[in-house]
Amino acid sequence: MADNDNGSGFGWFLAGLGVGALVGVLYAPKSGRETRDDLTMSAQEAKERAAQYAQQGLDKANTYVDQGNQAAGEYVDRGKEYYEKGRSQWSQYVEKGKSLVQDQQDKVSAAVDAGKSAYTAAATAATAAASGSGSGTPSTAGASGGQGSTSGGQGSTSGRQGSTSGQNN
Repeated sequence: MADNDNGSGFGWFLAGLGVGALVGVLYAPKSGRETRDDLTMSAQEAKERAAQYAQQGLDKANTYVDQGNQAAGEYVDRGKEYYEKGRSQWSQYVEKGKSLVQDQQDKVSAAVDAGKSAYTAAATAATAAASGSGSGTPSTAGASGGQGSTSGGQGSTSGRQGSTSGQNN
């Protein structure tokens, strides 16, 4: 029974006290008028005490509400701080990612440009070597060099080999 108390024990005590006082007043050796006046006075005091307790309860509840609002405001402010911090970090990571992508694009473009210039130089050298070598069959050497200059990177190698094999024939 002590586990189910929840603060209502004091309320029952007050109710018992009030009933006991009422019974005591009713059995007291006083006249009817005095008893009625005493009952009226007791009721008025009980009403004042009840209003006083109600006001104390209201004040206590308002205090708890104010504390709850203050705590909620603090949590909201803290949440806003974390949101802004996360947002700024996210922005930093996005910018860093963009710069990394741009760097990689620049490196790839530079590598492609270097590959193109190397291919062009190799194709030009192969064409010059094929047309500059007078020995061997000119049509074979020219055709071989021509194929090397128009095909991919491997074609330029075979173009050189074609030129060399044209010289050996």
